[in-house]
Amino acid sequence: MAQSSDLKYEDALKRLEKLVEELDKPELDLEARLKKFEEGTKLTRALLKKLEQAKKRVDVLVRTRGGEPTLEPFDGDADDDAESPDAKT
Repeated sequence: MAQSSDLKYEDALKRLEKLVEELDKPELDLEARLKKFEEGTKLTRALLKKLEQAKKRVDVLVRTRGGEPTLEPFDGDADDDAESPDAKT
């Protein structure tokens, strides 16, 4: 299986949904449940990170000085307001 951070958002979400279905099966032993839970936790963290990155990209798109939407380069490691054109100094 690919690293959870390497998966596309949609693929990671489908895998997480499959893990939830598998965890509902009564025939799974404790060790198998723990492994699936651990994988699900990693996927959840990766999905949350991808959503946060997408939110930052949207913020960059809609925050402009003149109010007109414009696309600007996105630095994925920047803080929320640090690189914003409207950031107050």
